[in-house]
Amino acid sequence: MNDADIALLWQQFQKSLQETGSALGLSGFNWQELLVYSLGQLLVTLMIVLLFGLVYWVGCALIRQVLNRLGYGQGPYRTGRVVLRYLLGLATLVAVLAQYGAEEGVIKGMARAGLMALAFYLVWQLLSRGLIHRLSRHHLDSSLVQLCKNTLSVSLMALGAITVMAQFGFDVLSIIAGLGIVGIAVGFAAQSTLSNFIAGITLLIERPFRIGDWVCIHGEEGRVVRIAFRTTWLRTRDNVFTMIPNDSVATSDIINYSAEGPTRIRIPVHIAYKDSVEQARAVIMPILSAHPMSINNDRLQPRVQLREMADSSVILSAQVWVSAQDVEVKGRISCELLETIKQGLDEAGIEIPFPHLQLHLDEARGLEPVFGRVSEQGAAISQGDNE
Repeated sequence: MNDADIALLWQQFQKSLQETGSALGLSGFNWQELLVYSLGQLLVTLMIVLLFGLVYWVGCALIRQVLNRLGYGQGPYRTGRVVLRYLLGLATLVAVLAQYGAEEGVIKGMARAGLMALAFYLVWQLLSRGLIHRLSRHHLDSSLVQLCKNTLSVSLMALGAITVMAQFGFDVLSIIAGLGIVGIAVGFAAQSTLSNFIAGITLLIERPFRIGDWVCIHGEEGRVVRIAFRTTWLRTRDNVFTMIPNDSVATSDIINYSAEGPTRIRIPVHIAYKDSVEQARAVIMPILSAHPMSINNDRLQPRVQLREMADSSVILSAQVWVSAQDVEVKGRISCELLETIKQGLDEAGIEIPFPHLQLHLDEARGLEPVFGRVSEQGAAISQGDNE
């Protein structure tokens, strides 16, 4: 493509722009000046962004160097980097708006609102860390710490939003009144969500379980990993996360396997009537005591008790205690013990019976013809064998 073709294309492009401007009532508009102005503004904006990016990079390096000399960890550095990034982003936004001719009131309002939001963020950081440290010193439950932290976050977010809107000239009182009316309407429309919210607060206050406990709720058994305002999160043995609404949790039966510490495992063992219970106990007890997860002390120790004399076997109960941290693998512990007990009983010659039935016929005269024919056939077979 030569210079003449390029000039022709440019003339056609200018003619198309002029026709479009005439159709839109913009006849006489100088598109070349607009294009040059737009490119100049974009170039200045890019220079501003690059300048603030360079300042951010240098500022992060200085913050890291200063904090390393003072002996602080990564936490203060991350907070300082977030604050610096926020301030430079706000300054970049204000500079770009001023470049494009935004009104002075809008620029000042945005600057004040940005600084107010940053102030609320810093207050939230300081209060949340201080609150967690103070509550941890009193050894409060982690679920209550989470409740206090969430309440503090929601309160500061609401107050910060109202303060930021006030910087732009909004009537805060009218907005609060309107939100109150809207809140009433939403309350009627979202009764289920509100009931879950209230139930969540009740669970955090009454504490039928804590984060880390192994519980059974609505037939779902697992470890509590989170207690939110609306739902309770469980992690099952299959590593499946289950979210149960707090309203259902508060109204259902809750089984907490971790609340009282160690938990007992009961394993039924069947032996034959002809075998000795003491001999079976002597075989099973060392197996229970030798398991690495079993508790064996003066208060909690393995036992083997006679539980029932059933129709075809004697039922023993092998009992072992495990700690609250090992409740999650209670099924695996039972399987390991049961397999080892089976092997030990086999080696000791103790029979593990299965259900069977013995039939005794006394004076069954009605069956004499049948038994007579069977006896005659048996005698004939025996005589043929002798011949």
